[in-house]
Amino acid sequence: MKTFFARSCLLAVAAASVAMLAACGSSPRTPAPVEDRATPRPAVAMPESKPLPGAENAGKPGYYTVQKGDTLTHIGLNQGQAWRDLARWNNLNNPHVIEVGQVLRVAPPGAAVEAHGVVVHPIASPANGPATPAKAPATAPQTSAAAGEEISLAWPANGQVVQGFDESKNKGIDIGGKAGDPVLAAADGQVVYAGAGLRGYGNLVILKHNNTYLTAYAHNQKLLVKEDQKVRRGDRIAEMGSSDADRVKLHFEVRRQGKPVDPAKFLAAR
Repeated sequence: MKTFFARSCLLAVAAASVAMLAACGSSPRTPAPVEDRATPRPAVAMPESKPLPGAENAGKPGYYTVQKGDTLTHIGLNQGQAWRDLARWNNLNNPHVIEVGQVLRVAPPGAAVEAHGVVVHPIASPANGPATPAKAPATAPQTSAAAGEEISLAWPANGQVVQGFDESKNKGIDIGGKAGDPVLAAADGQVVYAGAGLRGYGNLVILKHNNTYLTAYAHNQKLLVKEDQKVRRGDRIAEMGSSDADRVKLHFEVRRQGKPVDPAKFLAAR
């Protein structure tokens, strides 16, 4: 028994010694490489942005640079033009999509535009010669109309004026009344807009009377005319309402080359 125990101890000691020698003779482990995650990746070249349409005309008379919130209808009203004309002059495939910074032609092709922005429309000379510009005398104010284009207007509704003209706060006059009261064309003209796409105006009709004047009729409950329709002074074009307004009223604007002017200067005294 003692002999067997002694042999077992010797075998155990020998095995341990062999293991120690093997460990000492083995090669040390190579540590795993460290990835440097802080190193930035190479920048990916982005395609150069193309200049917006009409950029070469920015700042020129007769052109307008689109601002945030603009619509073609709004630009047309402010420039005294029909939105359909703007779409045609600028070859817009989708007139409902314009971009901030895009430059649009807002004067008719072939019309002379003075430095202060007044559009001078060409007319044929009596002798059938080349077209000559019809323009006001040099002493006329910058917002003067072309010769022969001043107009007088009929009242567009029978109610009383509940708010007068203020260029900064109210760009027209407000006429009170009852829902459904007739709204009448103030002068002969053509419907260049009929819809509800201009914020703050509700159901709106815009008439173009000549190359100088537009009139606008807002907050209607019902429109009775369509775009491109010709109307006569006194024709019923809408029914008074309160669309996009705090009460039933007609908001009536007169635009001279896009600039709001006091309608009272064009309406006959009651």
